[in-house]
Amino acid sequence: MTDICFLSIADASYLIAQGELSPVELVKAHLKRISDTETSLNSFITTLDEDALSSAHAAEVDIRSGKRIGDLHGIPIGLKDLCNTKGVRTTIGSKIMADFVPTEDATVVERLKSAGAIIIGKLQMHEFAIGVTSENPHYGPAHNPWSTDRITGGSSGGSASSVASGQCMGTIGTDTGGSVRLPAALCGIVGLKPTFGRVSKNGVFPVAWNLDTVGPMTRTVRDAALMLNTISGYDQRDQFSSNRPVEDWTTSIDQDIRGIRIGVHRDYFFDRLGINVESSITTAAKVLEGLGASITEVSIPLMDLASSIATTIVGPEAVEIHMQDLLERPEDFDPSVRVRLEAGAVVSAHQYIKAQRARTLFNRNVRTAMETVDIILSPTNAVGAPKIGQEMVPVEGEFETKLTLLSKLTRPFNLPGVPTISLPCGFTPDGLPIGLQLSGRPFDEATILRVAHSYEQATEWHKRRPPI
Repeated sequence: MTDICFLSIADASYLIAQGELSPVELVKAHLKRISDTETSLNSFITTLDEDALSSAHAAEVDIRSGKRIGDLHGIPIGLKDLCNTKGVRTTIGSKIMADFVPTEDATVVERLKSAGAIIIGKLQMHEFAIGVTSENPHYGPAHNPWSTDRITGGSSGGSASSVASGQCMGTIGTDTGGSVRLPAALCGIVGLKPTFGRVSKNGVFPVAWNLDTVGPMTRTVRDAALMLNTISGYDQRDQFSSNRPVEDWTTSIDQDIRGIRIGVHRDYFFDRLGINVESSITTAAKVLEGLGASITEVSIPLMDLASSIATTIVGPEAVEIHMQDLLERPEDFDPSVRVRLEAGAVVSAHQYIKAQRARTLFNRNVRTAMETVDIILSPTNAVGAPKIGQEMVPVEGEFETKLTLLSKLTRPFNLPGVPTISLPCGFTPDGLPIGLQLSGRPFDEATILRVAHSYEQATEWHKRRPPI
């Protein structure tokens, strides 16, 4: 039963289509896996056992009747618990929203259900998606399946741990400053942040309207492409939604990468890294070079200001969303989240406008760099997952806060809204995953998926399973 849980979506979908695997059998295996591991992992806030089994039976009937919808039909998928689900509580990882039951599904949920995906549960997260650890005081911390005394990363922590541990075949996360990519890296899976506007945010609780993205988290790059096929597309209910046509991102994923130009921004992304991280990324670059890509160094002015720019934008946008609750029930917030929101409240209009102007300049610099390369390669995580409760993290003989250290390498790519993927590329001496980050041009998910898939197929990292 456990082996079924570690099939890729693509392989499980093929077996279902051939009549060799039953959606009911698949869902039962995952529910058992959740039952066996959830005490150790705490990946879920809400599980949907009865609904999932009912949907699995319905999928089985349809598929046997020749009514198979597509690649996700009968596949168990989890949702970060800020995606609205009709009739099912959506807590956003908070005490304040603990009893909120939406009357409609988020667009991304609608699209998954329409594709025949089976929603198996709502996943653990950092409160209100404002944090990088998923250490949640209301629902307990999410635990990393590679070492359960370690964080999963955040804010999509349960989404990452559930995929890595075989509880879900794929999940939905959100990414404002790295919240899909960082937990994916720390848990050793694939996390894709699509281009801003590619996936609708309608019905997804916001952090910062101008930076939020919704993306898939899976065990393979092909699976991320399959999920992106389903969840992408224009939505008039989302003012930021792009009307770019939806592609089938699996059609070009197997093409070779000869001639692809890969840029490395060494000054910013490699200045302070933990043991094995730089060597793993350097080795990954050599693998890609061996597959026919060219590697060159690039420089992006203002890169060292990217985190400050993002912080100055996110703070006021986030506090505007939560202002009433901050005034009326401040004690119900996680203290660390409340402090970050209160910091956003003191950012002046002048500072916010100045940060938006700086963002415009920074984004122009990124576009200029992308005229000379097709992809920018970097580490996703500077260190392996820190321990739960660990406040300061050592790196190269100095200590940094988890927020500063863990978000530094991911946040720059939220400012221009470019598509970015993280996939496993090695391990620290403690046996903790290291992530490779690939960023491309706006709406060019095809290239980053193609390069990521080529690397994945040339290596074995994605085949490793956590000890749990």
